[in-house]
Amino acid sequence: MVKDMTENELITITIDTYMNLQRIKKANGDYTNPELDYQLKGTVAKLSSMGVNVEDITL
Repeated sequence: MVKDMTENELITITIDTYMNLQRIKKANGDYTNPELDYQLKGTVAKLSSMGVNVEDITL
């Protein structure tokens, strides 16, 4: 049986993903990772479309 996710659950999971990507980026230091940057941009776009302001949760 598949449970449908509520909008709040989806937002929470997406915020968690964004925060995890931010921690990885910070841990990379000066190393540039184009895929990581692309994933961050996509996650920011998703959160923005859900009305979440990522400025408050950006490292």
